[in-house]
Parts: sequence; structure tokens; C-alpha cells
Amino acid sequence: MKVKLPFLLFFLAFNFCFSQTEKVIFGKVVSSGISLQNVHVINKNTEKSSITNYNGDFTINAKIGDSIIFYKKDYFLLGIRVTVNTLNNNAFSIALIKKAEELEEVIIAKTSNINLKFDTNYENIKRDEITADRAERRLKNPGVADLSIDKGLNLLRIGKTLFGLLAKEKTAVKTTEIDFKENVKNSCDEKFFTKTLKLNSFEIDLFLQFCETDPNANTVAVNENVLTLMDFLVKKNVEFKKL
Repeated sequence: MKVKLPFLLFFLAFNFCFSQTEKVIFGKVVSSGISLQNVHVINKNTEKSSITNYNGDFTINAKIGDSIIFYKKDYFLLGIRVTVNTLNNNAFSIALIKKAEELEEVIIAKTSNINLKFDTNYENIKRDEITADRAERRLKNPGVADLSIDKGLNLLRIGKTLFGLLAKEKTAVKTTEIDFKENVKNSCDEKFFTKTLKLNSFEIDLFLQFCETDPNANTVAVNENVLTLMDFLVKKNVEFKKL
């Protein structure tokens, strides 16, 4: 027992020192098998960061328990916790998932269709044309101008028809993209993030990127109830701290 106790203490002390020692981590960031350049690799604990090169490779100092965040615009935020295996691995691969492309503006156009078979205005115009054709066939004295208009139509009816078509022409409904981060920052000041959520200043944008991945993010952001938004951010902060 006396022999085992010193050995156990030595083993625990060795593991503690090892866990507190920073090592250089080598890795690669890819997406769908393609290397990603300019990915921000951030150690959330030490606030140190690096950027992937043309081949998607990166290096960063970290120790066991540190949180490493991988961020690139148009891709979902990803975080990992450094373990013994991470430190012992000469090079590991991180896969980011690209966000679905969103249209900045969607225009839904509604145009009126004229049914030639059942449209009464069309039938009335054709009836006027037939009447004009019949009137044209009547005998005229070629030497006398009667000031009549050949194939004259019912101008009043035509005017009403055109007015109706213009009134029903097309109506556009615009749906603009919701800027989640802008809405949140307009509703919550920086003290809410640093004091209430206990986030560092450099973590705020990362945190909001993390929140954007939630399917309910945009719905909550446009909600006029600020308390609902804050409650959502508090819950997401718990998840963010676990990264």
C-alpha cells in the first residue's frame, strides 16, 4: 500500500501537469471534401486565434479542456472541446457545413389571366366588332362624308375594361431577409452580453452566429417582446458555454 500511494500521487500530478500544458494542435478544415481557406480558428479560453491557409490547414496552441471555435461566413459555427486524443493526434480534420443560400428579396407577382371563353368584357368587345362590321356593309354615298368611324367600338366599354385590367395588373409582395444579429443588437445592449451572459467582447459575434443556427432564431428576433428574445439568448448561452 505504501508503494502504491506514492505512485498514485505521481500519476495524478503528471496528469494534472499534462492537462495544464499547452501544445500546438495541427488540423485541417474541410467542407464536402473540399479544403476551406480563411476559416477563423479561435481558442475561446485563451482568446488566441489563427486562420486556415489555402489548403485548409491550421495550427493553434491549446490544452486539455479548451474550447476551439471554427467560424467562416456562410457556414454553420462549430466548436470542439480539446481532449487527450486531440493533443496526441498529429493532424485531425474538422468538417463545416455550409448554410443554405437565402434570397435577399423574394417577389411574388400576381398577374390577372383573361379567360377568353368566360370573360364577359371580351365577349362585349367582340360583339361591338361584329356590330361595326355589319354597319360597314351598309350602302354609302362615296361622294358624301358622313364623319362616321369605320369599325367603331364602344369606347366607354373599352375604357372600363382597360381600367379593370390595370387595377388588377400585378401586385408584388416583398419579403426581405431578416438580419438576426442586427435585430438582436438593436434590442439588447452590450452590457446584457458581457454582464448577464458573461461573454467576452470578442465572443459576442460568435455567440450570435451560434444562435442563428437555431430554426427559431428569426422568429424570435422579430418578436416585439424583448423578454422573449432575452429568454431565448439565455438558453442558447447555456449551450454555447458547453462548446
